[in-house]
Amino acid sequence: MKLAAAAQMRELDRRAIEERNIPSIDLMERAAAEVAQAALDLLPEKPSRCRAAVFCGAGNNGGDGIGAARLLFLMGLKVRVFLVGNYDRLTPDAMEETGRLSECGVELEDFDPGDRAQAAWARSCQVVIDAVFGVGLSREIAPESEFAAALDLINVCRGAVVSADVASGVEADTGRVLGRAVKADRTVTFSLPKIGQFTGAGAVLSGRVTVHDIGIPAALVREVSCPVQTVETDFAREALPPRKPDGHKGDFGKVLVVGGSVGYTGAPYLTASAAVRSGCGLVYLGVPESIWPVEAVKCASAMPFPLADRRGVLSHRALPEVLERLEGCGVLALGPGLGRRPSARRLVLELLRQTEKPVVLDADGINALEGHIDILDSRRGRVTILTPHGGEFARLGGAPAGDTAGAARAFARDHGCILVLKDHRTVTAGPEGNALVNTTGNSGLAKGGSGDVLTGLIASLLAQGASPVMAAAGGVWVHGRAGDLAAEARTEYGLTPKDVIAAFPRVFSELQGN
Repeated sequence: MKLAAAAQMRELDRRAIEERNIPSIDLMERAAAEVAQAALDLLPEKPSRCRAAVFCGAGNNGGDGIGAARLLFLMGLKVRVFLVGNYDRLTPDAMEETGRLSECGVELEDFDPGDRAQAAWARSCQVVIDAVFGVGLSREIAPESEFAAALDLINVCRGAVVSADVASGVEADTGRVLGRAVKADRTVTFSLPKIGQFTGAGAVLSGRVTVHDIGIPAALVREVSCPVQTVETDFAREALPPRKPDGHKGDFGKVLVVGGSVGYTGAPYLTASAAVRSGCGLVYLGVPESIWPVEAVKCASAMPFPLADRRGVLSHRALPEVLERLEGCGVLALGPGLGRRPSARRLVLELLRQTEKPVVLDADGINALEGHIDILDSRRGRVTILTPHGGEFARLGGAPAGDTAGAARAFARDHGCILVLKDHRTVTAGPEGNALVNTTGNSGLAKGGSGDVLTGLIASLLAQGASPVMAAAGGVWVHGRAGDLAAEARTEYGLTPKDVIAAFPRVFSELQGN
Protein backbone atom coordinates (compact mmCIF):
# COMPACT_ATOMS: atom_id res chain seq x y z
CA MET A 1 0.00 0.00 0.00
CA LYS A 2 1.42 3.36 -1.05
CA LEU A 3 2.08 5.94 1.67
CA ALA A 4 1.95 9.55 0.52
CA ALA A 5 3.71 12.69 1.69
CA ALA A 6 1.92 15.97 2.38
CA ALA A 7 3.28 17.64 -0.77
CA GLN A 8 2.00 14.78 -2.90
CA MET A 9 -1.49 15.13 -1.43
CA ARG A 10 -1.53 18.86 -2.06
CA GLU A 11 -0.51 18.26 -5.67
CA LEU A 12 -3.15 15.55 -6.04
CA ASP A 13 -5.84 17.95 -4.83
CA ARG A 14 -4.57 20.67 -7.15
CA ARG A 15 -4.66 18.42 -10.19
CA ALA A 16 -8.16 17.19 -9.40
CA ILE A 17 -9.44 20.75 -9.04
CA GLU A 18 -7.52 22.50 -11.82
CA GLU A 19 -7.01 19.74 -14.42
CA ARG A 20 -10.19 17.73 -13.91
CA ASN A 21 -12.42 20.67 -12.94
CA ILE A 22 -13.73 19.02 -9.80
CA PRO A 23 -15.13 21.71 -7.45
CA SER A 24 -13.10 21.79 -4.27
CA ILE A 25 -16.27 22.13 -2.19
CA ASP A 26 -17.45 18.79 -3.61
CA LEU A 27 -14.27 17.13 -2.39
CA MET A 28 -14.79 18.71 1.02
CA GLU A 29 -18.40 17.55 1.21
CA ARG A 30 -17.41 13.96 0.48
CA ALA A 31 -14.64 14.13 3.08
CA ALA A 32 -17.09 15.54 5.62
CA ALA A 33 -19.52 12.69 4.91
CA GLU A 34 -16.83 10.08 5.61
CA VAL A 35 -15.82 11.77 8.87
CA ALA A 36 -19.44 12.00 9.97
CA GLN A 37 -20.02 8.33 9.18
CA ALA A 38 -16.98 7.33 11.23
CA ALA A 39 -18.33 9.33 14.16
CA LEU A 40 -21.72 7.61 13.83
CA ASP A 41 -20.04 4.21 13.80
CA LEU A 42 -18.45 4.95 17.17
CA LEU A 43 -21.59 6.14 18.95
CA PRO A 44 -22.58 3.97 21.91
CA GLU A 45 -26.32 4.56 21.39
CA LYS A 46 -28.87 6.23 19.11
CA PRO A 47 -27.75 9.56 17.58
CA SER A 48 -30.65 11.43 19.17
CA ARG A 49 -29.24 10.60 22.59
CA CYS A 50 -25.66 11.64 21.81
CA ARG A 51 -23.55 14.74 21.71
CA ALA A 52 -20.66 15.60 19.41
CA ALA A 53 -17.94 18.19 19.92
CA VAL A 54 -16.13 19.27 16.76
CA PHE A 55 -12.82 21.13 17.00
CA CYS A 56 -11.87 22.89 13.75
CA GLY A 57 -8.98 24.92 12.46
CA ALA A 58 -9.31 27.69 9.88
CA GLY A 59 -7.96 25.61 6.99
CA ASN A 60 -9.63 23.10 4.71
CA ASN A 61 -9.17 20.38 7.32
CA GLY A 62 -11.35 22.53 9.55
CA GLY A 63 -13.85 22.78 6.70
CA ASP A 64 -14.09 18.98 6.65
CA GLY A 65 -14.94 19.08 10.34
CA ILE A 66 -17.51 21.84 9.96
CA GLY A 67 -19.21 19.91 7.16
CA ALA A 68 -19.21 16.75 9.29
CA ALA A 69 -20.78 18.69 12.16
CA ARG A 70 -23.66 19.79 9.93
CA LEU A 71 -24.30 16.22 8.79
CA LEU A 72 -24.26 14.92 12.36
CA PHE A 73 -26.71 17.62 13.40
CA LEU A 74 -29.05 16.64 10.59
CA MET A 75 -28.84 13.04 11.82
CA GLY A 76 -30.12 14.06 15.25
CA LEU A 77 -27.02 14.65 17.35
CA LYS A 78 -26.57 17.64 19.59
CA VAL A 79 -23.53 19.35 18.09
CA ARG A 80 -21.25 22.21 19.06
CA VAL A 81 -18.45 23.35 16.77
CA PHE A 82 -15.41 25.16 18.16
CA LEU A 83 -13.09 27.20 15.95
CA VAL A 84 -9.48 27.00 17.09
CA GLY A 85 -7.89 29.91 15.30
CA ASN A 86 -8.88 33.14 13.61
CA TYR A 87 -12.29 33.45 11.92
CA ASP A 88 -10.81 35.88 9.39
CA ARG A 89 -8.44 33.16 8.18
CA LEU A 90 -11.10 30.64 7.22
CA THR A 91 -10.45 29.34 3.71
CA PRO A 92 -13.19 29.98 1.13
CA ASP A 93 -14.45 26.39 1.34
CA ALA A 94 -14.36 26.40 5.14
CA MET A 95 -16.32 29.66 5.06
CA GLU A 96 -18.87 28.06 2.74
CA GLU A 97 -19.25 25.12 5.13
CA THR A 98 -19.68 27.59 8.00
CA GLY A 99 -22.55 29.26 6.14
CA ARG A 100 -24.24 25.92 5.47
CA LEU A 101 -23.90 25.04 9.14
CA SER A 102 -25.40 28.36 10.17
CA GLU A 103 -28.40 27.76 7.91
CA CYS A 104 -29.14 24.70 10.04
CA GLY A 105 -29.17 26.81 13.17
CA VAL A 106 -25.72 25.85 14.46
CA GLU A 107 -23.11 28.58 14.79
CA LEU A 108 -19.34 28.29 14.78
CA GLU A 109 -18.06 29.17 18.28
CA ASP A 110 -14.67 30.58 19.16
CA PHE A 111 -12.70 28.13 21.27
CA ASP A 112 -11.78 29.64 24.61
CA PRO A 113 -9.20 27.70 26.63
CA GLY A 114 -10.43 29.40 29.81
CA ASP A 115 -14.14 28.62 29.30
CA ARG A 116 -14.93 25.87 31.81
CA ALA A 117 -18.45 25.40 30.52
CA GLN A 118 -17.13 24.78 27.00
CA ALA A 119 -14.65 22.22 28.32
CA ALA A 120 -17.27 20.48 30.45
CA TRP A 121 -19.61 20.18 27.47
CA ALA A 122 -16.88 18.70 25.30
CA ARG A 123 -15.95 16.19 28.01
CA SER A 124 -19.54 15.01 28.19
CA CYS A 125 -19.76 14.17 24.49
CA GLN A 126 -19.95 10.62 23.17
CA VAL A 127 -17.83 11.50 20.15
CA VAL A 128 -15.25 14.20 19.41
CA ILE A 129 -14.06 15.20 15.95
CA ASP A 130 -10.54 16.52 15.58
CA ALA A 131 -10.20 18.74 12.50
CA VAL A 132 -7.73 21.29 13.84
CA PHE A 133 -4.72 20.64 11.60
CA GLY A 134 -4.38 18.86 8.28
CA VAL A 135 -1.41 17.38 6.47
CA GLY A 136 0.32 20.74 6.15
CA LEU A 137 1.41 21.10 9.78
CA SER A 138 5.22 21.16 9.94
CA ARG A 139 6.10 23.40 12.89
CA GLU A 140 5.98 22.82 16.62
CA ILE A 141 2.77 23.75 18.38
CA ALA A 142 3.48 26.46 20.95
CA PRO A 143 2.85 25.00 24.42
CA GLU A 144 0.90 28.01 25.68
CA SER A 145 -1.23 28.46 22.56
CA GLU A 146 -4.94 27.88 22.14
CA PHE A 147 -4.05 25.06 19.72
CA ALA A 148 -2.16 23.21 22.46
CA ALA A 149 -5.08 23.76 24.84
CA ALA A 150 -7.56 22.40 22.29
CA LEU A 151 -5.52 19.26 21.65
CA ASP A 152 -5.10 18.69 25.37
CA LEU A 153 -8.85 19.02 25.87
CA ILE A 154 -9.61 16.55 23.10
CA ASN A 155 -7.32 14.03 24.77
CA VAL A 156 -9.18 14.19 28.09
CA CYS A 157 -12.67 13.91 26.60
CA ARG A 158 -14.42 10.64 27.42
CA GLY A 159 -15.92 10.24 23.96
CA ALA A 160 -14.33 8.40 21.04
CA VAL A 161 -12.06 10.63 18.95
CA VAL A 162 -12.22 10.75 15.15
CA SER A 163 -9.44 12.68 13.40
CA ALA A 164 -10.03 14.12 9.95
CA ASP A 165 -7.21 13.18 7.54
CA VAL A 166 -4.38 13.30 10.12
CA ALA A 167 -4.40 13.30 13.92
CA SER A 168 -3.67 16.94 14.77
CA GLY A 169 -0.10 17.44 15.94
CA VAL A 170 1.26 14.44 14.03
CA GLU A 171 3.59 15.35 11.20
CA ALA A 172 2.14 13.70 8.10
CA ASP A 173 5.51 12.90 6.51
CA THR A 174 7.27 11.40 9.54
CA GLY A 175 4.87 10.49 12.35
CA ARG A 176 6.69 12.88 14.70
CA VAL A 177 4.73 14.68 17.39
CA LEU A 178 5.05 18.40 16.86
CA GLY A 179 4.92 19.46 20.49
CA ARG A 180 1.72 17.60 21.35
CA ALA A 181 -0.82 15.59 19.39
CA VAL A 182 -4.30 14.13 19.49
CA LYS A 183 -4.61 10.44 20.31
CA ALA A 184 -7.34 9.31 17.94
CA ASP A 185 -9.43 6.19 18.12
CA ARG A 186 -9.90 6.41 14.39
CA THR A 187 -8.39 8.50 11.63
CA VAL A 188 -10.38 9.01 8.45
CA THR A 189 -7.90 9.86 5.71
CA PHE A 190 -8.48 10.59 2.05
CA SER A 191 -7.28 9.12 -1.26
CA LEU A 192 -4.01 7.71 0.11
CA PRO A 193 -2.71 6.95 3.61
CA LYS A 194 0.10 9.14 4.89
CA ILE A 195 3.62 8.08 5.92
CA GLY A 196 3.18 9.49 9.41
CA GLN A 197 0.15 7.30 10.08
CA PHE A 198 2.32 4.18 9.88
CA THR A 199 5.67 5.30 11.30
CA GLY A 200 6.94 6.85 14.51
CA ALA A 201 4.53 7.99 17.19
CA GLY A 202 1.89 8.61 14.53
CA ALA A 203 1.45 4.85 14.09
CA VAL A 204 0.08 4.73 17.64
CA LEU A 205 -1.69 8.09 17.80
CA SER A 206 -3.65 7.60 14.58
CA GLY A 207 -5.67 4.68 15.95
CA ARG A 208 -7.46 2.71 13.27
CA VAL A 209 -6.75 4.33 9.89
CA THR A 210 -9.33 4.06 7.12
CA VAL A 211 -8.75 5.41 3.61
CA HIS A 212 -11.67 6.85 1.66
CA ASP A 213 -12.26 7.94 -1.91
CA ILE A 214 -13.56 11.51 -2.00
CA GLY A 215 -13.86 11.82 -5.75
CA ILE A 216 -10.28 12.36 -6.92
CA PRO A 217 -9.99 10.36 -10.17
CA ALA A 218 -8.40 6.95 -9.64
CA ALA A 219 -6.05 7.57 -12.58
CA LEU A 220 -4.53 10.54 -10.75
CA VAL A 221 -4.11 8.53 -7.58
CA ARG A 222 -2.40 5.70 -9.48
CA GLU A 223 0.09 8.17 -10.96
CA VAL A 224 1.38 9.15 -7.51
CA SER A 225 4.79 7.52 -7.07
CA CYS A 226 5.47 6.74 -3.41
CA PRO A 227 8.94 5.60 -2.31
CA VAL A 228 7.47 4.53 1.03
CA GLN A 229 4.95 1.69 1.12
CA THR A 230 3.58 -0.82 3.61
CA VAL A 231 4.27 -4.55 3.67
CA GLU A 232 1.06 -6.52 3.45
CA THR A 233 0.16 -10.21 3.15
CA ASP A 234 0.62 -10.34 -0.63
CA PHE A 235 4.17 -9.01 -0.36
CA ALA A 236 5.06 -11.58 2.32
CA ARG A 237 3.56 -14.33 0.17
CA GLU A 238 5.82 -13.32 -2.72
CA ALA A 239 8.82 -13.25 -0.39
CA LEU A 240 8.32 -16.88 0.61
CA PRO A 241 10.63 -18.98 -1.60
CA PRO A 242 8.89 -21.88 -3.40
CA ARG A 243 9.68 -25.45 -2.33
CA LYS A 244 10.79 -27.96 -4.97
CA PRO A 245 8.69 -31.13 -4.58
CA ASP A 246 11.74 -33.27 -5.39
CA GLY A 247 14.26 -31.07 -3.61
CA HIS A 248 16.91 -32.22 -1.16
CA LYS A 249 18.48 -30.37 1.76
CA GLY A 250 21.07 -28.78 -0.49
CA ASP A 251 18.36 -27.15 -2.58
CA PHE A 252 16.95 -25.10 0.28
CA GLY A 253 19.92 -22.98 1.22
CA LYS A 254 22.81 -23.12 3.66
CA VAL A 255 23.26 -20.57 6.43
CA LEU A 256 26.27 -20.07 8.66
CA VAL A 257 25.52 -18.40 11.99
CA VAL A 258 28.51 -16.96 13.86
CA GLY A 259 28.07 -15.56 17.34
CA GLY A 260 27.72 -16.34 21.01
CA SER A 261 29.92 -15.78 24.05
CA VAL A 262 30.01 -16.81 27.68
CA GLY A 263 26.77 -15.59 29.21
CA TYR A 264 25.08 -15.25 25.81
CA THR A 265 24.40 -18.79 24.67
CA GLY A 266 20.73 -18.21 23.90
CA ALA A 267 21.18 -15.66 21.10
CA PRO A 268 23.01 -17.85 18.55
CA TYR A 269 20.76 -20.80 19.40
CA LEU A 270 17.63 -18.73 18.66
CA THR A 271 19.11 -17.46 15.37
CA ALA A 272 19.96 -20.97 14.22
CA SER A 273 16.59 -22.35 15.37
CA ALA A 274 14.71 -19.65 13.44
CA ALA A 275 16.68 -20.43 10.30
CA VAL A 276 15.85 -24.13 10.61
CA ARG A 277 12.17 -23.58 11.39
CA SER A 278 11.77 -21.23 8.40
CA GLY A 279 12.83 -23.80 5.84
CA CYS A 280 16.59 -23.55 5.45
CA GLY A 281 18.10 -26.86 4.34
CA LEU A 282 21.35 -26.74 6.35
CA VAL A 283 22.23 -24.45 9.25
CA TYR A 284 25.72 -24.34 10.74
CA LEU A 285 26.47 -22.58 14.01
CA GLY A 286 29.98 -21.38 14.84
CA VAL A 287 30.46 -20.44 18.51
CA PRO A 288 33.37 -19.98 20.93
CA GLU A 289 34.90 -23.28 21.96
CA SER A 290 34.11 -22.54 25.61
CA ILE A 291 30.32 -22.57 24.99
CA TRP A 292 30.25 -25.19 22.23
CA PRO A 293 29.15 -28.01 24.62
CA VAL A 294 26.12 -25.92 25.62
CA GLU A 295 25.10 -25.28 22.02
CA ALA A 296 25.71 -28.93 21.10
CA VAL A 297 23.19 -30.03 23.73
CA LYS A 298 20.61 -27.40 22.71
CA CYS A 299 20.72 -27.85 18.95
CA ALA A 300 18.96 -30.83 17.42
CA SER A 301 18.64 -29.62 13.82
CA ALA A 302 21.35 -26.97 13.45
CA MET A 303 24.98 -28.10 13.46
CA PRO A 304 27.16 -26.29 16.01
CA PHE A 305 30.95 -26.37 15.85
CA PRO A 306 33.66 -24.82 18.05
CA LEU A 307 35.77 -21.85 17.06
CA ALA A 308 38.88 -20.35 18.62
CA ASP A 309 38.02 -18.07 21.49
CA ARG A 310 39.66 -15.78 23.98
CA ARG A 311 38.19 -15.66 27.47
CA GLY A 312 34.80 -16.84 26.30
CA VAL A 313 34.57 -14.53 23.26
CA LEU A 314 35.37 -15.38 19.65
CA SER A 315 38.94 -14.62 18.70
CA HIS A 316 40.30 -13.20 15.49
CA ARG A 317 42.13 -16.52 15.18
CA ALA A 318 38.78 -18.06 14.17
CA LEU A 319 38.80 -16.11 10.90
CA PRO A 320 40.37 -18.76 8.62
CA GLU A 321 37.94 -21.49 9.74
CA VAL A 322 34.91 -19.19 9.44
CA LEU A 323 35.93 -18.23 5.90
CA GLU A 324 36.49 -21.89 5.01
CA ARG A 325 33.07 -22.89 6.38
CA LEU A 326 31.47 -19.96 4.63
CA GLU A 327 32.71 -21.18 1.25
CA GLY A 328 30.10 -23.92 1.38
CA CYS A 329 27.26 -21.66 2.60
CA GLY A 330 25.10 -19.07 0.90
CA VAL A 331 24.57 -16.56 3.72
CA LEU A 332 26.40 -15.46 6.87
CA ALA A 333 24.33 -14.41 9.91
CA LEU A 334 26.82 -12.53 12.08
CA GLY A 335 26.61 -11.02 15.53
CA PRO A 336 23.98 -12.58 17.85
CA GLY A 337 25.42 -12.79 21.37
CA LEU A 338 28.91 -12.05 20.06
CA GLY A 339 30.03 -9.60 22.74
CA ARG A 340 31.90 -6.33 22.28
CA ARG A 341 35.48 -7.23 23.12
CA PRO A 342 38.21 -6.13 20.67
CA SER A 343 38.89 -9.68 19.49
CA ALA A 344 35.28 -10.19 18.41
CA ARG A 345 35.11 -6.74 16.83
CA ARG A 346 38.23 -7.45 14.81
CA LEU A 347 36.75 -10.74 13.59
CA VAL A 348 33.58 -8.99 12.41
CA LEU A 349 35.44 -6.28 10.53
CA GLU A 350 37.72 -8.79 8.77
CA LEU A 351 34.78 -10.99 7.77
CA LEU A 352 32.98 -7.99 6.30
CA ARG A 353 36.10 -7.00 4.39
CA GLN A 354 36.92 -10.41 3.00
CA THR A 355 33.70 -12.27 2.26
CA GLU A 356 31.73 -11.74 -0.92
CA LYS A 357 28.80 -13.70 0.53
CA PRO A 358 25.60 -11.98 1.66
CA VAL A 359 25.75 -10.98 5.33
CA VAL A 360 22.91 -10.41 7.79
CA LEU A 361 24.47 -8.32 10.53
CA ASP A 362 22.84 -8.05 13.94
CA ALA A 363 23.49 -6.97 17.53
CA ASP A 364 27.21 -6.82 18.34
CA GLY A 365 28.00 -7.38 14.69
CA ILE A 366 26.43 -3.97 14.11
CA ASN A 367 28.14 -2.46 17.15
CA ALA A 368 31.50 -3.51 15.72
CA LEU A 369 30.96 -0.99 12.91
CA GLU A 370 30.95 1.95 15.33
CA GLY A 371 33.80 4.14 14.17
CA HIS A 372 34.36 1.87 11.16
CA ILE A 373 31.53 2.80 8.83
CA ASP A 374 34.04 2.75 5.98
CA ILE A 375 34.00 -1.05 6.22
CA LEU A 376 30.29 -1.03 5.48
CA ASP A 377 30.83 1.40 2.61
CA SER A 378 33.44 -0.92 1.11
CA ARG A 379 30.75 -3.61 0.75
CA ARG A 380 28.67 -1.52 -1.64
CA GLY A 381 27.61 -3.86 -4.41
CA ARG A 382 27.63 -6.85 -2.04
CA VAL A 383 24.55 -7.81 -0.04
CA THR A 384 24.68 -6.52 3.53
CA ILE A 385 21.52 -6.47 5.64
CA LEU A 386 21.72 -4.62 8.97
CA THR A 387 19.02 -5.08 11.63
CA PRO A 388 19.62 -2.40 14.30
CA HIS A 389 17.33 -1.11 16.99
CA GLY A 390 17.37 2.63 17.68
CA GLY A 391 20.39 2.58 19.99
CA GLU A 392 22.52 0.55 17.60
CA PHE A 393 21.44 2.77 14.73
CA ALA A 394 22.52 5.85 16.65
CA ARG A 395 25.96 4.30 17.26
CA LEU A 396 26.32 3.98 13.49
CA GLY A 397 25.63 7.68 13.08
CA GLY A 398 21.98 7.26 12.13
CA ALA A 399 19.67 10.26 12.33
CA PRO A 400 17.96 11.08 15.64
CA ALA A 401 14.64 9.43 16.38
CA GLY A 402 11.54 10.97 14.85
CA ASP A 403 11.65 10.32 11.13
CA THR A 404 12.11 6.55 11.04
CA ALA A 405 11.41 6.08 7.34
CA GLY A 406 13.44 9.09 6.26
CA ALA A 407 16.42 8.15 8.42
CA ALA A 408 16.37 4.54 7.22
CA ARG A 409 16.14 5.58 3.57
CA ALA A 410 19.02 8.03 3.89
CA PHE A 411 21.30 5.54 5.65
CA ALA A 412 20.63 2.69 3.22
CA ARG A 413 21.17 4.98 0.24
CA ASP A 414 24.34 6.56 1.65
CA HIS A 415 25.99 3.25 2.58
CA GLY A 416 24.70 0.94 -0.15
CA CYS A 417 23.10 -1.54 2.23
CA ILE A 418 19.69 -2.84 3.24
CA LEU A 419 18.64 -1.45 6.61
CA VAL A 420 16.00 -3.05 8.82
CA LEU A 421 15.38 -0.34 11.42
CA LYS A 422 13.48 -2.03 14.23
CA ASP A 423 10.71 0.02 15.81
CA HIS A 424 7.02 -0.23 16.67
CA ARG A 425 6.57 -0.30 12.90
CA THR A 426 9.87 -1.61 11.56
CA VAL A 427 11.13 0.01 8.37
CA THR A 428 13.16 -1.82 5.72
CA ALA A 429 15.07 0.48 3.37
CA GLY A 430 17.09 -0.40 0.28
CA PRO A 431 20.06 1.30 -1.36
CA GLU A 432 17.85 2.70 -4.12
CA GLY A 433 16.06 4.91 -1.56
CA ASN A 434 12.75 3.09 -1.15
CA ALA A 435 11.31 1.98 2.18
CA LEU A 436 8.83 -0.68 3.30
CA VAL A 437 6.92 -0.23 6.55
CA ASN A 438 5.83 -3.35 8.40
CA THR A 439 2.23 -3.79 9.57
CA THR A 440 2.45 -6.79 11.91
CA GLY A 441 3.72 -7.38 15.44
CA ASN A 442 2.93 -6.36 19.01
CA SER A 443 4.60 -5.34 22.26
CA GLY A 444 5.24 -8.98 23.20
CA LEU A 445 8.11 -8.91 20.69
CA ALA A 446 9.87 -6.27 22.79
CA LYS A 447 11.91 -8.91 24.60
CA GLY A 448 15.50 -10.07 24.49
CA GLY A 449 15.96 -12.69 21.82
CA SER A 450 13.34 -11.40 19.37
CA GLY A 451 15.98 -9.76 17.22
CA ASP A 452 18.01 -12.97 17.13
CA VAL A 453 14.96 -14.80 15.79
CA LEU A 454 14.48 -12.16 13.09
CA THR A 455 18.11 -12.44 12.01
CA GLY A 456 17.82 -16.20 11.50
CA LEU A 457 14.56 -15.83 9.61
CA ILE A 458 15.93 -13.20 7.20
CA ALA A 459 19.11 -15.20 6.60
CA SER A 460 17.04 -18.33 5.92
CA LEU A 461 14.76 -16.65 3.36
CA LEU A 462 17.79 -15.10 1.66
CA ALA A 463 19.60 -18.44 1.49
CA GLN A 464 16.50 -20.09 0.01
CA GLY A 465 16.45 -17.66 -2.89
CA ALA A 466 14.41 -14.62 -1.89
CA SER A 467 15.81 -11.31 -3.12
CA PRO A 468 17.59 -9.33 -0.39
CA VAL A 469 14.83 -6.74 0.05
CA MET A 470 12.09 -9.38 -0.11
CA ALA A 471 13.93 -11.54 2.44
CA ALA A 472 14.38 -8.58 4.79
CA ALA A 473 10.93 -6.96 4.57
CA GLY A 474 9.11 -10.26 4.14
CA GLY A 475 11.01 -11.70 7.09
CA VAL A 476 9.97 -8.76 9.27
CA TRP A 477 6.32 -9.32 8.29
CA VAL A 478 6.47 -13.07 9.02
CA HIS A 479 8.22 -12.42 12.34
CA GLY A 480 5.54 -9.91 13.35
CA ARG A 481 2.69 -12.14 12.23
CA ALA A 482 4.16 -15.07 14.17
CA GLY A 483 4.32 -12.76 17.18
CA ASP A 484 0.66 -11.89 16.73
CA LEU A 485 -0.34 -15.55 16.55
CA ALA A 486 1.80 -16.40 19.58
CA ALA A 487 0.23 -13.54 21.53
CA GLU A 488 -3.24 -14.94 20.85
CA ALA A 489 -2.22 -18.07 22.74
CA ARG A 490 0.30 -16.69 25.23
CA THR A 491 -0.69 -13.00 25.54
CA GLU A 492 1.74 -10.19 24.84
CA TYR A 493 3.00 -10.56 28.40
CA GLY A 494 3.67 -14.26 28.19
CA LEU A 495 5.03 -14.96 24.71
CA THR A 496 8.73 -15.75 24.31
CA PRO A 497 11.06 -15.79 21.27
CA LYS A 498 10.73 -19.59 21.19
CA ASP A 499 6.93 -19.17 20.96
CA VAL A 500 7.46 -16.92 17.94
CA ILE A 501 9.61 -19.56 16.23
CA ALA A 502 6.98 -22.20 17.03
CA ALA A 503 4.36 -20.05 15.27
CA PHE A 504 6.28 -19.86 11.97
CA PRO A 505 4.51 -22.92 10.49
CA ARG A 506 1.10 -21.34 11.05
CA VAL A 507 2.23 -18.19 9.26
CA PHE A 508 3.61 -20.17 6.32
CA SER A 509 0.36 -22.14 6.18
CA GLU A 510 -1.62 -18.88 6.00
CA LEU A 511 0.60 -17.54 3.24
CA GLN A 512 0.16 -20.73 1.25
CA GLY A 513 -3.61 -20.46 1.59
CA ASN A 514 -4.03 -23.53 3.77
